[in-house]
Amino acid sequence: MHPLDHFKFCPVCGSSHFVENNEKSKRCENCGFIYYANPSSATVALIENEKGELLVVRRKNDPGKGTLDLPGGFVDMDETGEAGMIREVKEETGLDVTHVDYLFSIPNLYRYSGMDIHTLDMFYRCQVRDLSVVHAADDAAGYLWIPKAEIKTEQFGLRSVRQGLHQYLGR
Repeated sequence: MHPLDHFKFCPVCGSSHFVENNEKSKRCENCGFIYYANPSSATVALIENEKGELLVVRRKNDPGKGTLDLPGGFVDMDETGEAGMIREVKEETGLDVTHVDYLFSIPNLYRYSGMDIHTLDMFYRCQVRDLSVVHAADDAAGYLWIPKAEIKTEQFGLRSVRQGLHQYLGR
């Protein structure tokens, strides 16, 4: 299935002659507009405490409701990846990020409202001001600290997070 098959009409002129142009775009046969299916930007936070344990959250919503995850989420328009990371950590955990280091990215498919959304998940190592204020909020149903040696990646609901943990933990 083409990533844009759900889009039947040209967003510029409304024509139903909105057809596959190539593997990543559709073209309107009436007005010539070409729309590219670029990935949405998302962030993933790797936050460790003084014991070397990793901050993990439990997903409140689908996809993967009830499974483990790392804090993070989608980058808003006009927001840098770093700013999105700082905002998402604050929203989900109450923590104030003082420093972020970009580590790597992984492409992903994120199931939302019955559609597979292509994302580019950017992983950041984050330092925070005061770990004592951590709490679960927004999309996080709970949080826990897990020693890195005890992390079981199969308990994490999103494929890119499992892959990212493998890479981060050197497994």
